[in-house]
Amino acid sequence: MQALFDLKAPKKATNLSINSDLLLKSRELNINLSATLEHALKAELARTEAGRWKAENKIAIQAYNEFVDEHGCFGDEFRSF
Repeated sequence: MQALFDLKAPKKATNLSINSDLLLKSRELNINLSATLEHALKAELARTEAGRWKAENKIAIQAYNEFVDEHGCFGDEFRSF
């Protein structure tokens, strides 16, 4: 499976604007903001890429589903459950 991004890319400083109370409470709990943001962005990137893949392959998925509806799934005759 292809990586979503280059894990070895260097870190880059950036400025963000977030809710001040959210920032205060996060700092009080010693939450690593950079790691948390990276984790959230990775999850969002994966969700967005999955949606893009699904949209790009919609016709093929529909065709496969129609084929399975009509002919069954490969190996159904060998299934024992």
